[in-house]
Amino acid sequence: MTNNNLKVVVTQNYEETKSKEEHIADYIESLVAIEEAMEPYKQQKRDLKKDYLEKQWLSKEDISLSVRALRLLKDDIDIPQLMDAYIALRRKHGVQREDEDE
Repeated sequence: MTNNNLKVVVTQNYEETKSKEEHIADYIESLVAIEEAMEPYKQQKRDLKKDYLEKQWLSKEDISLSVRALRLLKDDIDIPQLMDAYIALRRKHGVQREDEDE
């Protein structure tokens, strides 16, 4: 007896059969595409910094401190706790400023 309504379904996913090297190649290909897409924005950041330096609106130190402050805000850093750790490290390494509270 033959059953012509019988269907065989293969559920093996191609991604599961890839080797580690193939996954690495795929990852690198995706990473390169992302980095290429980001490049115009990176160039825009470089141009912005250059513009502010050329017009002498900010110094390199001003820009650097501004970027650090932005990152601290983004990371939700507890500034008083950070300052306590900073002062403790400065004291431990023998560097103490006159304006530090005793």
